[in-house]
Amino acid sequence: MSDETRLKQQVETAAKAAGLVVADVAAGTDFAGEPTVRFTLALANEPAKKQMLELSADFDLHTGTAGLEGEAVNYFLEAAKRMRNPRPECYLTLHGLPLSFGEFSWPFHGSTSGADTFIVHGDVKLEDGQGSPLHTMVAASLTQTFAEVVPAMEQPFAEGFIYNAVRKIFDQGQLELVKSGNRQPVPVTTRYYSAKQKKFVFNDTTEAQRTEFLRGKVYWLSGVLGGGAPVWVVDPRDAQYLNTSVDELKKTAETLAKGGTIRLEGEFASAGESLLAESERFTALMADALAFTKPTFNEEMRHGHTNM
Repeated sequence: MSDETRLKQQVETAAKAAGLVVADVAAGTDFAGEPTVRFTLALANEPAKKQMLELSADFDLHTGTAGLEGEAVNYFLEAAKRMRNPRPECYLTLHGLPLSFGEFSWPFHGSTSGADTFIVHGDVKLEDGQGSPLHTMVAASLTQTFAEVVPAMEQPFAEGFIYNAVRKIFDQGQLELVKSGNRQPVPVTTRYYSAKQKKFVFNDTTEAQRTEFLRGKVYWLSGVLGGGAPVWVVDPRDAQYLNTSVDELKKTAETLAKGGTIRLEGEFASAGESLLAESERFTALMADALAFTKPTFNEEMRHGHTNM
């Protein structure tokens, strides 16, 4: 059995366990020209909703770190719920920036500059509902030390914390949304990982901050970008980003629902009329967050004096 055939069978089995199907399989290459396999995943009961998954052609879910297959199944389970969102690729930052993540070139590749790091490239776009041209091409880099805590340097095992690291760097005003430009660095170091707790840590948030985050998420991802369709409000990626639990997110959502701010159906919520009426405030928060992403430190980057 070839590596690709074995991998296809493994992915199909893991996807099926999560209510997903493999709609298409295609050959690809990674940044270094090594062969990859590109899977198009779809919801079994809503085949129009799809997601791309790219893995090294010789990757084997049954070898390597203990529990690798279990973690892959968990990735698919989360993906199946996230794919029910009207815009599964969209996320919100703490400061109120609605963003979409796309064109990530998995798996990681070694740095071409001689640095002892692993890198993945991607494109992050501002999603303001008005067709904004602003985006950020990112180069997220892992140090060797950090890579040791990652089960595998493949998409299912790194996508979540990479996206959260990008959101965190936006929170710090160290990424700029532009119409064009070079790739901007997103250093992912052990400061985002608690060895004692054995988990990723990005933001220490208060209940008030988490409430405002969920309000903003439902407003943008459901009300503005989703045409009123409900969004998953207990996403574990958000829980990791906010350093909380999915149970706490559920409690926050239930409180918002009792006040009529959102309409909650299980783990999914849509915007209530009172929330939609706050469009000016959410737009102002986005504008402030956007202004915060224009630091003076990256003027050299703006003029093309850096190389990533």
